[in-house]
Amino acid sequence: MSSSHISNPGTTQIDSEHQHTIAFDDGPELELMVPMSDLDLDRYKKVKQESSHTVTEDHLDPNSEDIRKVRWKVDKRLIPMLSLLYLCSYLDRSNIGNTKVANLEEDLNLRPGVYNMALSIFFVGYIVGEIPANIMLKKMGPRKWITIVMLCWGSVSMSMAAVTNGAGLLVTRFFLGLAESGYAPGPVYIISLWYRRTEQALRVGIFFSAATIAGAFGGLVAYAIAHLHGLGGLRAWQWIFILEGLPTIIMALVTFFVLPNFPDTADFLTKEEKELNMQRLLIDAGPATETAFSWKEVWSVFKDWKVYLHTATNFLHSIAFSSLGLFIPSIIRGFDYDPIMTQIMTAPVYIIACIVTITMAFSSDRFSERGYHAAASEALATLGYFLLIMTRDSTTAAKYVSLVFCAAGVYSYIPIQLSWPSSNVGGHTKKGVAIAFVISFAQIGSIFGGQLYRADDAPKYTRGHTICCALLGINTLGNLAIKMLLRRENRRRDQLTTEQYNQECATGGHTDKHPGFRYFE
Repeated sequence: MSSSHISNPGTTQIDSEHQHTIAFDDGPELELMVPMSDLDLDRYKKVKQESSHTVTEDHLDPNSEDIRKVRWKVDKRLIPMLSLLYLCSYLDRSNIGNTKVANLEEDLNLRPGVYNMALSIFFVGYIVGEIPANIMLKKMGPRKWITIVMLCWGSVSMSMAAVTNGAGLLVTRFFLGLAESGYAPGPVYIISLWYRRTEQALRVGIFFSAATIAGAFGGLVAYAIAHLHGLGGLRAWQWIFILEGLPTIIMALVTFFVLPNFPDTADFLTKEEKELNMQRLLIDAGPATETAFSWKEVWSVFKDWKVYLHTATNFLHSIAFSSLGLFIPSIIRGFDYDPIMTQIMTAPVYIIACIVTITMAFSSDRFSERGYHAAASEALATLGYFLLIMTRDSTTAAKYVSLVFCAAGVYSYIPIQLSWPSSNVGGHTKKGVAIAFVISFAQIGSIFGGQLYRADDAPKYTRGHTICCALLGINTLGNLAIKMLLRRENRRRDQLTTEQYNQECATGGHTDKHPGFRYFE
């Protein structure tokens, strides 16, 4: 019996011979089906039987009062922390853009191209560390692991104030990337373990919006710090590295005491709340219930076509994302603003991008849809870069509005794209490695992104804008293609005969390969 034959939400329908389905409402227009084999249903029943909390279909309704209370407690504990930590991470990696405006290149007497190389070498360290980092996060738990890596990258970030030449800048940027790679894929993985798939994009959007806040905050802080130039014998760019790296050290200590580990060990929930939360997550996972570490599932990531397609779209987008985040101050400086006003004018760009990012993420979760939302964000960014090219000789206002379109599209794409592969990979081990692989390999694009905006192309930067416009246009079509392929696979699984279904159950394991698992489109 295929899930396409079941349409009565809020009930459990059982075909005693073959397959079971638990279905429940998720808002007025969404119905989520979770097909289960006999073994899957037995595991679900066992959780219910072992629970001291009485579970009813009303309790499992994602909009019930009990679920909302538990979800809100998780939100309050998890999302603000992840957002603050990502703000620290993004601030420490991107403040080099503000230091450039504060005469970093001139004071270090950098040769042509060294600054751009410093931008790119950060992502080399990033790529090297991400997959091992998520494996360590799974083994050690988020609380200990993230505390360690934050202390590392905060220390490196502050030490950049001591560099005296290009070689020192390159070395510290590499180790900053290596240290930050320990955190980078972590928030997406953590959110994917704590929330149902229809709840993840908004949470990723909220924590990722910290990047846009960091951009706005960083520019304003850099403006204020610029007035410290000469204090203590330090230049303005040195104070930027010191004062923007210090919060990371402080937050590392807070993390150890506040950040929770995994849902089954949540000490901030009561026993009943923890059981209810685990039950709703188990139902959402459907057959993808693998939780133990497994090298078999690690290697299965590299045989999954979905992982490679998501990696390809992330790779193309990372070129534009990294270049924009690093060069917004330089692009705005090319609009004929003085250095101080440039720092101030970066803030509105990021604030608008933050609003659009959260709005798109909310819409994506509300309609349980990823592909069209991802394509819409890429299309908006493509339009923005096209307008930057066309308005390069126009008024400052026209160029500034075009840049706002770019930032809104580029940043709003990220939470949708990050939550999309995490929703379509089942099992803790496979999910963690897949997320790390998608993010880390995509950072190769960030290496190229650091080379797009060259000093000899200032102030119009037509070459960089043109490359980003073309890549994001291709990516718009790529996301639509992924959606169509996932839809085709879901329909294939819906049409399996009983014999075919049972055959795939035998080989699919408890990951997304199980024929009862349905992909998010």
